[in-house]
Amino acid sequence: MSNDKDTVQADLFANGPNAATLKKAGNRGGTVPFSLLEKIRGKSPSVRAIQFLGLLRIPEGKKAGKPLKLADFQRKFVKGAYSKNVMVGVLSIGRGNAKTALAAGLALAELVGAIEVKPQPKREVIIAARNRDQAKTAFSFVLGFIQGFPEADQALFVIRRGSKLEIEFEGNGGGLVRVIAADGKSILGGAPTLAIMDERAAWVRDKGDDLENAILSGLGKRDGRALIISTSAPDDTNTFSRWLDQPPPGTFVQEHRPAFGLPADDLESLLVANPGAKEGIGSTPEWLVAQAKRAIARGGSALSSFRNLNRNERISTEDRSVLVTVDEWLSAEVAPDVLPPRDGPCVLGVDLGGSRSMSAAAFYWPETGRLEALGTFPAFPGLADRGAADGVSSRYVEMQERGELSVMGENTVPPGPWLAEIVRLLDGIQPACIVGDRFRHAEFLEAMENAGIGRVPFIMRGFGWKDGAEDIERFRRSLFDGEIKVAPSLLLRAAFADAITLIDPAGNHKLAKARSLGRIDSAAATVLAVAQGVRMRAAPTRKARASWA
Repeated sequence: MSNDKDTVQADLFANGPNAATLKKAGNRGGTVPFSLLEKIRGKSPSVRAIQFLGLLRIPEGKKAGKPLKLADFQRKFVKGAYSKNVMVGVLSIGRGNAKTALAAGLALAELVGAIEVKPQPKREVIIAARNRDQAKTAFSFVLGFIQGFPEADQALFVIRRGSKLEIEFEGNGGGLVRVIAADGKSILGGAPTLAIMDERAAWVRDKGDDLENAILSGLGKRDGRALIISTSAPDDTNTFSRWLDQPPPGTFVQEHRPAFGLPADDLESLLVANPGAKEGIGSTPEWLVAQAKRAIARGGSALSSFRNLNRNERISTEDRSVLVTVDEWLSAEVAPDVLPPRDGPCVLGVDLGGSRSMSAAAFYWPETGRLEALGTFPAFPGLADRGAADGVSSRYVEMQERGELSVMGENTVPPGPWLAEIVRLLDGIQPACIVGDRFRHAEFLEAMENAGIGRVPFIMRGFGWKDGAEDIERFRRSLFDGEIKVAPSLLLRAAFADAITLIDPAGNHKLAKARSLGRIDSAAATVLAVAQGVRMRAAPTRKARASWA
């Protein structure tokens, strides 16, 4: 801790009219009374926390100076996070819903010892964020709340804004708030009673995980509690996403995330992600809809960022090299009852999986634009275990329940029987051709013979720069021109969310995964099928030659 020469009192608290009172009291052992604690009568931590927050005044914004009134979703989180046997409270909600202000109020409640009936002396509160500037936002909220206290109570706080951002409380047993950035070394040896991890999804993966582990290990020394708050992470493998999807025992989770695949300007789902809008917190519903329409008009990264930050969806904001954006793919989805018929020749695109990986097939009818897709995993490991290992929770099980994912074989999917089963799904329709990877030509021919479709033409395509660039461009044009119609498919949504393109110096694209555990097999099969369908549709029709008698 810094000495008094490095200390700056917030708004000159130390030199105010109550400075003499503070010094006369001796300021030893944190015995100076804090008047606001006399108004807290609750017996449980959650009730006491809510009562304390009700004594604060809003420090900034349209309602600055007015008493803090908790919204229903805030009250629900406080009750859940401070329930018995809960050690970690996790809150995921859209930007602008006062989650940082709520966390700052709880940090202040812990600092002054308002939450526990018999608080620990020398309490320690950690406010952690990706960097110092981000953590300073919560720090500023704590200062703003302090400035709304009576002057006698303000004099009990010592504010340090030098190389360290700290707030020391000199009453009711004493306490300290520290602000740190996501560097695990800065917390080693600490023993906090409360830790707040702000915007956890934005932390750098390795350093952020190190800091989190250090904080959680320190909390165990004093039966501390952690509050993890953030907007949604861009993918399922982020540590914050795993807190939401696979919470360990002793964790309370509150997530405000709308259903996937809805229009960005859908008001009902916007209010799911922004419950504060209905209670006068943050953005108004009208503003959210207007911003959504503006993001839709701009498209690209603007739309992806709006979905991630304002709709709290798990959407990657990096779209420079994505195959297609989520909204671009969703434009191809139609209700099953209006799906075009299976008319004309059918192209079967196939991505044969290797050992323990997915095999995928896509059926495309270029004359009508109808698209269907199916994926298959081997039986071992099971879909639930495989989903946990891939960081997608129960997604594979849900795909199987929807009829989009099947299981065949033990450790590998047998190509011959699998291809025969795929063709049987066409109900007697013979594929016009099968498109697959040229490097597995021999394996394809064997599988086709075993499936009884050896006479069907096989079109070899590569996934490198040459063939890949052409197929990707043909697929994108078909999608943008509305020539692809598919029933809502979780399998395809997940695959295209994980599919990116690598670009060479000449501007050629080839398909790749956005993350190592991503499953883009069905997306690859779709690109192959659609691109070949476009080539077939564009091929000139041969006219019969005239014969001379």
